[in-house]
Amino acid sequence: MQSGPPSTELVPGNFVDVAAQDGVHFMHQAPHTAKKYLIETMGSGVALFDYDNDGRLDIYLVNGAPFGDPTPKGTIPRKTGPAYWNRLYHQKPDGTFEDVTEKAGLAGVGYGMGVAVGDYDNDGYEDLYVTAYGGNKLYHNNGDGTFTDVTAKAGVGGSGWSTSAAWVDLDGDGYLDLVVLRYIKWDWDDVWCGEHRPGYRGYCHPDVFPPISMLVYHNNGNGTFTEEAHKLGLDKPAKALGISIADYDRDGHPDLFVANDSMEEYLFHNKGNGTFEEVGLDTGVSMDGDGRTYAGMGTDFSDFNNDGLPDIFVDDLGEQKYALYRNNGDGTFTYASYGTGVAGMTLLDSGWGARLVDYDNDGWKDLLVAQGHDMDNIALSAPQLHYREPMLLARNVDGKRFVDVSSISGEAFRHRWAARGMAIGDINNDGRMDAVVTENAGPAHILMNETKTSNHWIGFKLVGHRSNRDGIGAVIRITTSRGPQWYTVTTASSYLSSSDLRAHFGLGSDTEAETVEIQWPSGIVQHLAHVHGDRYVRVDEPASTASGSVPPSSGARASR
Repeated sequence: MQSGPPSTELVPGNFVDVAAQDGVHFMHQAPHTAKKYLIETMGSGVALFDYDNDGRLDIYLVNGAPFGDPTPKGTIPRKTGPAYWNRLYHQKPDGTFEDVTEKAGLAGVGYGMGVAVGDYDNDGYEDLYVTAYGGNKLYHNNGDGTFTDVTAKAGVGGSGWSTSAAWVDLDGDGYLDLVVLRYIKWDWDDVWCGEHRPGYRGYCHPDVFPPISMLVYHNNGNGTFTEEAHKLGLDKPAKALGISIADYDRDGHPDLFVANDSMEEYLFHNKGNGTFEEVGLDTGVSMDGDGRTYAGMGTDFSDFNNDGLPDIFVDDLGEQKYALYRNNGDGTFTYASYGTGVAGMTLLDSGWGARLVDYDNDGWKDLLVAQGHDMDNIALSAPQLHYREPMLLARNVDGKRFVDVSSISGEAFRHRWAARGMAIGDINNDGRMDAVVTENAGPAHILMNETKTSNHWIGFKLVGHRSNRDGIGAVIRITTSRGPQWYTVTTASSYLSSSDLRAHFGLGSDTEAETVEIQWPSGIVQHLAHVHGDRYVRVDEPASTASGSVPPSSGARASR
């Protein structure tokens, strides 16, 4: 009989849900009808971002809208009152939140799905793109606490059923472009799926509906965008739910991974000439280790074993096993779910929002997943599966394997939720990464990381000048006494959600990053030395390749 992991591997986290006490009283609206419309299952996303540049993360939560039973074809749901509003919560100096939705002008209008954060005009204020069924919205941050709907002027309204979106500079011109996923071609189709007896009607499998291509908007640099998916080679029909970005072959150009539902997964390689090619099958990430497709939903594109090569994580539905692909460094990936323990711990789990995040600051990125099945009556046909599930926290052991520490990581992991979206970030600036999680037709949860640890950390806020101001797409490499770590700057990944822009590294017992190398999207390479930890450091892009050091107090933001 095989023994369990050594006790030193089971380092507990401690996450505490503080949403109610901190003033976030949000309830996602998702009508559930006898028709079992597929949109009822999807939930919505959340963004963690600092919209007013006060150094504290704020929260934006996307909400649904009412529809009928039955709903006529061609219907675009509209919000009919405050219960259906999207909500912006501003973090006050005492760490609590105030609802500023009306003042900000961010209530929204339709059946919201996802949110993406990025400073598309490089004015120093983060803008919001909100996806929906039937039309998306771009909100320009005016810098005074208000936002303006500039969708029509910008030309990014889109059509159909949009899901996740990502801001990324695809062509290196210094402006963020916008990649918008769409799910399926669907128009309130009244299709009976499942057994024909009371209570057993189910939500239809996505195989019932045709795929649809994503939308890709090139930023023209003047407040307008041009849709260029076909021109760029990014118009392959998909059933797309999650998107993540990284430069997997380290050629200096950002690549895109798209999590598809019940069809092959897509990896779009940036050829560096203004076009992309889909290489999922060739690189080994299109299917699982048994050559089967699965219900790809949430994803992250991050280096879990600290070898400098971005790996790919994708979650899915129960009895499919979450997928972890290890980057081999030769343009291919190996399905690593079995050898790392991910397959065994997730066989009966259904995941949505997901990120690789170092919860205990030991220098290894751990795995945090928001879970819950898509079918509310799944237990009738599969008693071993559950609609509501607890969150998953899996600790990364030296980049070799993961161990499930959920049950010992706080009360938040003992509750069962129909969780969907998840954004991660350091909400109280204490160096421990927190999370905000949404539920389908349920409340939002703020999971504060109160893990007890003596480990140190460091964070970076990049400010681009030749590159996009957010520094999205930049690759940061640090070294400590334990070796190197890498991080790709992005607000994308997870599911329908947008996370803290700042790059976070655990330092273990070290108190500084011995060296820091930043490869900016412009191609500039910047070197820093002996950067003191336990703080956030602002780093401005230099005019050219540069080396230097950061004084102990330079660019630091005090933690509280």
